[in-house]
Amino acid sequence: MKINIVDKARTICSNPNGIHNYFGWPSVTKLQDGSLMMIASGFRIAHICPFGKVIVCRSYDEGKTWTAPEVVIDTPLDDRDGGVMTFGEKGVMITSFNNPPSFQRKECQGNVAYGNAYLDEVEKRGGWEKYLGSMIAISNDGGKTFGDPITVPITSPHGPCELNDGTIFYVGRLFDDVNSDRHIECHTVTPDGKTEMRSRIDDISPELLSCEPHAIQLPSGRIVVHIRVQDNTGKIFTIYQSISDDNGYTFSKPVQLLSDNGGSPAHLLYHSSGMLVSVYGHRKPPFGVKAMFSKDNGETWDIDNILIDDGYSPDLGYPASVELENGDILTVLYAKESSGGASVIRQVIWNFEE
Repeated sequence: MKINIVDKARTICSNPNGIHNYFGWPSVTKLQDGSLMMIASGFRIAHICPFGKVIVCRSYDEGKTWTAPEVVIDTPLDDRDGGVMTFGEKGVMITSFNNPPSFQRKECQGNVAYGNAYLDEVEKRGGWEKYLGSMIAISNDGGKTFGDPITVPITSPHGPCELNDGTIFYVGRLFDDVNSDRHIECHTVTPDGKTEMRSRIDDISPELLSCEPHAIQLPSGRIVVHIRVQDNTGKIFTIYQSISDDNGYTFSKPVQLLSDNGGSPAHLLYHSSGMLVSVYGHRKPPFGVKAMFSKDNGETWDIDNILIDDGYSPDLGYPASVELENGDILTVLYAKESSGGASVIRQVIWNFEE
């Protein structure tokens, strides 16, 4: 596949004048009114810290310009990731998750003393337990305003998808803060946030962690899921695929698509041309983002097509894409702007030809 870069990678969301200048794990969608919405975790000080908030930026000109970040989820805990999807005429759902203060203390990066002082106050005030877990926030006015976050059983960086029959379908890792049972479940979600388990995707092996899936339903009705799979040695960091042809009630055994260190996690987009596109981070030199393409509903893939390969560190990726009016694709990702710089949200606009 030939990749044509229409608008080279550039920063669309940052906070260069503050110490809370780390942004990561974005998602993007087109709202019902045609504007674009980008969701991420922002105003952090590091990859793991207690200060994350879920932010939104908006574009009314197909990615030429973006609004400044506005906070939409801000619990006392570290609100991570940022998934987004639309449903119905005016519904928008955003997702995130967080960890308990004990985890944040253990793993805190950046200014550890500052982070621990904040956590001291969180624990002193109490009440943080009601915010712990995977969460969704719902808008019924096309993304203008969002309700209070609601906890749900599963988590995934890019959130749910809408099935062809209008069902909100969420494929994610079962959330548990002690990491004892990390398997992939598939839930339906009602417009007011109630969930019901529909199926489960089998684990690959006890030695491999399956997490951070993204699902899409194709016009044919097939549901394709791409799953981040890794081991605890760093030798495996790749994408597996599972398929359902019965509206998500059963799924095939996951099969590996990339080499053992080919990259992850993925975001799926069905392009108006009929091409299924999956973008994913590549965390081995050269660091960047790649795309793979399928024109047969996920049966075969053209992999390892480079979108960006000039990253400064492996702390980057989590790309997500949306199709623009002219058929070009806008992909958002997070990365550092320089070798010592902060993490920001960037975008690249591109198209493809066989």
